[in-house]
Amino acid sequence: MTMPPPPAMSLAVVGAAFKNADGSDRHAEIRACEPGERVFLIPEPDNPHDGNAVAVFTGREVQIGYISAERARLVSVWMADDNDIVALFQRATDFGAWIRVAFDGGDPELTEAMLAPIDDEPASRGSVNEPDFYPDEVWPDD
Repeated sequence: MTMPPPPAMSLAVVGAAFKNADGSDRHAEIRACEPGERVFLIPEPDNPHDGNAVAVFTGREVQIGYISAERARLVSVWMADDNDIVALFQRATDFGAWIRVAFDGGDPELTEAMLAPIDDEPASRGSVNEPDFYPDEVWPDD
């Protein structure tokens, strides 16, 4: 199924509480990341928990988690359509991290509002008290 790519989006990276297969600590790797650092999205179609799973790795080849299941279905579709996807580390959170992803090959923009920490934010959306955090358009599945 070919769909036009969406505009750049901020995506939650979840599962940071789990250790990697090699025993490395995902939270420690997230703490080592800098805003704007390139991260890589790796589809896992054979993942036993979710055939749409998309793992997130740093340039140091250490996994920091997964795109949330809520968004992985569409992200995996855009990846399968050979879109040129560029992902940047946005910032760390209590649940894992936020990354900024451009699906059209361009560099995703990181604004000051996207880099500012938000207390007790949910993994799926920024706080309603932070209207500048999500300048994103509505996703097709929302």
